[in-house]
Amino acid sequence: MITRDRGTSGRLIEMLITDKGGGISDEHLDRIFDPFFTTKEIGKGTGLGLSISYGIVKDHQGEIEVAKTGPAGTTFRISIPIS
Repeated sequence: MITRDRGTSGRLIEMLITDKGGGISDEHLDRIFDPFFTTKEIGKGTGLGLSISYGIVKDHQGEIEVAKTGPAGTTFRISIPIS
């Protein structure tokens, strides 16, 4: 995880969070923040992790997005305003 100030006068904090998974396919990118969306087999996941993360970030007037994805992993960018 990397954090840094971003924006005018450092009014945003930006977090880059990277995993080492297999990446997210193009066909799934539009749905990854949907509640109960999962590519795992039945009983292996609920599909709520990214949906809940999205809600928490939005509740703090922030943004979450996929910054980069590929076979070496995925990087998410979270930007949250600093009060």
